[in-house]
Amino acid sequence: MRAANRPNFNGPPIAGLHGSAFLIPTASPESDGTFAWEATTLVLVEARAADKTGIGFSYADTATAKLINDTLAGRVIGCDALAVEYCWNAMTAAVRNLGRPGICSMAIAAVDNALWDLKARLLDLPLVSLWGQVRTGIPVYGSGGFTSYSIEELQAQLSGWVEQGIRRVKMKIGREPKQDVYRVAAARETIGPDAELFVDANGAYSRKQALAMAQAFAEAGVSWFEEPVPSDDLEGLRLLRDRAPPDMDISAGEYGYDCVYFRRMLEAGAVDVLQADATRCAGMTGFRQAAALCRAFNLPLSSHCAPSMHVHAGCAETPVRHLEFFYDHVRIEKMLFDGALEPVNGELRPDLSRPGSGLIFKHADALPYAI
Repeated sequence: MRAANRPNFNGPPIAGLHGSAFLIPTASPESDGTFAWEATTLVLVEARAADKTGIGFSYADTATAKLINDTLAGRVIGCDALAVEYCWNAMTAAVRNLGRPGICSMAIAAVDNALWDLKARLLDLPLVSLWGQVRTGIPVYGSGGFTSYSIEELQAQLSGWVEQGIRRVKMKIGREPKQDVYRVAAARETIGPDAELFVDANGAYSRKQALAMAQAFAEAGVSWFEEPVPSDDLEGLRLLRDRAPPDMDISAGEYGYDCVYFRRMLEAGAVDVLQADATRCAGMTGFRQAAALCRAFNLPLSSHCAPSMHVHAGCAETPVRHLEFFYDHVRIEKMLFDGALEPVNGELRPDLSRPGSGLIFKHADALPYAI
């Protein structure tokens, strides 16, 4: 029965919504310039209406699942399953006193992603068709190259992607700055002169240190310098953008949880390419808001991590340049989801024969990782 305080739109009511958490160990210890980890937590949401189930997820803390079940589910159950943005507004209102960024935004993201998937399944459409397709495929860049890797492991991973037809690859830097120039040179040697080489410092450098590194990395043909300084240092990012070699894009934005954050970054002229993550920035609704800002500022957008979650939006939003084919998440999504895509000639292409996101969660395979 539709709850009395829900508006009476035209779609079926959301009958149920539940969040679950799964802890998946990494294949080996992983680290970047400022963080190290040995496991990744996936928070899954399943939303039901009529005879359909939509799924969405975030890579977040287990507390995110509790927030979904204790606070957000009650705000959307009974709402029209086709009124996704109404549900999004209800959820953002529900977390007013809890703080919008961080766990709250990631909880909203997982639910929002599930509700978009549910709507598309109810309409028997792929998500990209629901939003309006602007391209058949979205280029990817292979992402990993962790600072915990030996030179040999780094070279094997990056060259493997290039051999698969992925012409852009990214490595982590910043943990041992004195070794970074050597590691970047080794990466360039193994991928050859034609593939694009990206680096990500995760905010590990100071401003002057990052400026010096940018000049050194230019010798290896680095064309993308991600978070050379902490992403909240908008003046520092602008300094790097103004003074880095002209062929090197400065990028940041993965820690953005709302469109206000993205707007401030763009107004500061801090980046050449904005990054956004639909598992953090309050879901596909928030990601599409970031895309609208990029259109307004005439700048490109790149999706951060979770490739299976971004492929449809990447093919529906004109500003999106490419998406991150992140090793850790690619591995998890292949393990736990039927329908996880493989690149074809360096692109991910939505499966238009499957409704929604095209993903089906493999409950039996996930059971050993359940929290």
